[in-house]
Amino acid sequence: MEMLSSYLIAINVIGAVLVLVNKRVHSYARKSQIEFLFCIASLLGGSLGVLLSILLFDRKTYKENMMSRVWIVCIFVIQAILFLMLQGYRTDTVRFDFWTFFAEHQMFAIYIVLLNSITFAVFAIDKVRARKGKARIRIVVLLGLAFAGGSIGGLLAMYLFRHKTQQNYFTAGIPLMMVTQLVVVFYMMNAKW
Repeated sequence: MEMLSSYLIAINVIGAVLVLVNKRVHSYARKSQIEFLFCIASLLGGSLGVLLSILLFDRKTYKENMMSRVWIVCIFVIQAILFLMLQGYRTDTVRFDFWTFFAEHQMFAIYIVLLNSITFAVFAIDKVRARKGKARIRIVVLLGLAFAGGSIGGLLAMYLFRHKTQQNYFTAGIPLMMVTQLVVVFYMMNAKW
């Protein structure tokens, strides 16, 4: 266990340093080169270091780095849940009965339905605004709603209205958010509360 702790500390420091290097050489190197490296570092267990470094030193988001931000946040959530499960914060038996879980936690089910409905409506409003040439809803708002639990509504609206289907941070990011949300619900079902 001590070796795992040393590894996690080292990979998180490496991830944090890569974000700082990316910020420093931003104008000299292709943006995707170093961002790819800290996405790999986050996948290897360094998502906390990468995320903290981004939050402290490189909060500016633009279209070119949006997918890496979505990736890092989703990987961080999944890794945090895996860490909690490995530390023993889970039940002895594993549950897969999602319908029973939502029936037992009706307020959570209502939250999910409402948030997906709101996300669907916000995507639709943004599509209408885009057609009319009016002020658009910020990408961060659309992705934030999807990340908070409205990924199904966002995905449905994307393909129903053919909206945001050309940007990878939506076409790949929202399905990644769906996987992350599935992992979160699975952990909620199997956590010791």
